[in-house]
Amino acid sequence: MVFRSSAAICGALVALVVSVTVARSETSGDHSSAVVDAACGDAIVGAASTYNPFKPGKEEGGPKTASGERYDPEVWTAAIKTSLRQKFGGVQFGARPKYALVEAAGKKVIVKINDVGPLRPGRIIDLNERTMRHFDPRMELGVIPDVTVRPLSGDDWIPGPVG
Repeated sequence: MVFRSSAAICGALVALVVSVTVARSETSGDHSSAVVDAACGDAIVGAASTYNPFKPGKEEGGPKTASGERYDPEVWTAAIKTSLRQKFGGVQFGARPKYALVEAAGKKVIVKINDVGPLRPGRIIDLNERTMRHFDPRMELGVIPDVTVRPLSGDDWIPGPVG
């Protein structure tokens, strides 16, 4: 009798876990389409590279980005090409960071655009280490061709993988 009750409880828990998992996967799919719908302006296509502004002798805690935040290799951030600054809402010192949807190799990620820089020709965005590892886990490529970047409207996005 105790065995049957335990089996029934176990079965109910398994059913609950499966239903929660299905609900979460459906929600993430909706989130993905909501992100694409919120993309404003034309998509920019070009190459993405990675950057790490830490150099010997730099200040503790990382150098400041264009938004005034300190560079952090562990968060989902990127630097946009200086000539694209206005397309991304005028990223500048002291202003709130902007957000963008970055797509490459079948993956999508929301990044906080908190810096700008004079990138090499053909490159449109510099991804910090965490963001680059999303697309290139072993950091072997250095440059990812054919990356699509779309500015996102609003400033209440949660950076990270989408979908």
